[in-house]
Amino acid sequence: MQLNEKNITMFGTTTCADCNRSKKVLNDNGVSFDFIDLEEVTEAAAVAEKLAGRKSTPVISFPDGTVQVEPTDADLSAKLAELGLAK
Repeated sequence: MQLNEKNITMFGTTTCADCNRSKKVLNDNGVSFDFIDLEEVTEAAAVAEKLAGRKSTPVISFPDGTVQVEPTDADLSAKLAELGLAK
């Protein structure tokens, strides 16, 4: 599986509360992102685990090569601001 390195990619599930919270932060800031549902794309779980160093969701990969795992809203918002993507 190849990541689109120009986009933000979130690995998670639709039933994960933390994933839905992070999606809301991204959507509220008008940020485009790729969502990979680990229940539908099961082979992506290995990619997410490798990026995170553990089994957790969400795992969010940014175009600058950094990754956040289960970020707080404040941490995710700060990252978006750093990337010039925050409203």
